[in-house]
Amino acid sequence: MSKSLSRREVLKQTTLATGLVTLGGVWAEPSSAQKKPKSPNSKLNIACVGAGGQGASDIQQVSHENIIALCDVDERRAANTFNQYSDVRKFQDFREMLDKMHKEIDAVVVSIPDHNHAVVTSLALHMDKHVYCQKPLTHNVSEARYITELAKKKPKLATQMGTQGHAFEGYFRLVEIIQKGVIGEVNEVHVWTDRPIWPQGGKRPTQILLPPKTLNWEQWIGPAQMRLFHPSYLPFVWRGWWDFGTGALGDMACHLMDPAFWALELGSPSAVSAQTEGMTADSYPTSSIIRYEFPKKNSKDKKAVTTMIWYDGKNRPPQSLFGNDTVPKIDNGSLFVGTKGKLLIDHSGMPILLPKADFTNANLPTPYLKRSPGHYLQWIEACKSGSPTGSPFRYAGPMTEAILLGNVAMRTKRRIEWDAAKMICKKDEEATAMIKPEYRDGWVLS
Repeated sequence: MSKSLSRREVLKQTTLATGLVTLGGVWAEPSSAQKKPKSPNSKLNIACVGAGGQGASDIQQVSHENIIALCDVDERRAANTFNQYSDVRKFQDFREMLDKMHKEIDAVVVSIPDHNHAVVTSLALHMDKHVYCQKPLTHNVSEARYITELAKKKPKLATQMGTQGHAFEGYFRLVEIIQKGVIGEVNEVHVWTDRPIWPQGGKRPTQILLPPKTLNWEQWIGPAQMRLFHPSYLPFVWRGWWDFGTGALGDMACHLMDPAFWALELGSPSAVSAQTEGMTADSYPTSSIIRYEFPKKNSKDKKAVTTMIWYDGKNRPPQSLFGNDTVPKIDNGSLFVGTKGKLLIDHSGMPILLPKADFTNANLPTPYLKRSPGHYLQWIEACKSGSPTGSPFRYAGPMTEAILLGNVAMRTKRRIEWDAAKMICKKDEEATAMIKPEYRDGWVLS
């Protein structure tokens, strides 16, 4: 980590040249994490990075607190939210916002494209602010590890990744049923989504267009490599480009794989492989199937693995897995295959045990996990009291890291073997280089 700098030095460095330097880890402000917790009856002062699209939704969810600052690089897309909070200070650069208002801000909400998640989250954590960050937590594997380790050093800060399903009753029941052994030992999990619902498999546009005057294009690009402005990149459709999004996998796997990581206490995968259709050098594939192999915990057989298979685009699990039961059509869900039966769940529904005839009079465990008061409220309460959140970065970071290895496997088009301790793909320099892509000049995580 870089040595501590004064507030004036940080501001000077963050506005040098093009104003694109971000210096996570060099803040000298006394730690707000060491201050006394807020009274549950007092309100947090929240700064929000991202005010249009998902950002507007997230702001609404925490609007019962004090929204004191809004930041968005696209003033037109953020206009409705900006108008709603007419008396709140507005920014296009999150670094300027955090610098000028750091003494007033208690917590930061990050709701922007994936490629900027880490630089905002890192700086906010280094400044000892509680952080809520949308999923996936980061854009690449290295960033996920970095944010995980940083959050561990800030145990008094409340963190939460935007996996709303972690507060759903169906997910709580799934975890209880699986962990109590109702379907036996789970050796296989199948997870699928109807994404992408945006274009993928395209080539980078070459048409030269000027960005709207209301859009700060350089700030939107952030640490990614500079590209010419084009409406094919935003809003929303940035998800399909390697430079900015994480594809169907990054968009939905943090939701849909969450119950598997939670119930089975999955760690890092030992290997990941993928098959794709329609992938280009610039854009994610139109469809993919990704196979993860997770070492089994406490198994005498060191080669024993739990397999998780991801399906997107037109791909779905084989119909034979569902047996002869009539099951509802599920666009986003998962199927756990155990030695005593199977468990099917829709992302927003309740578990269904299969075969149904075998579980008509099943002795299901009495609910024992403490329920969430609500995904956003849980984070707010944690900021004030130090209570736990369901998807803190120490949990969400490793899950994001594991998930995003699937994108590395897609790009290499071969099976990669992952050494989590060394953060390398064994005997594969090309794949290892994708673990930590280079930021453009002026941007670092330190």
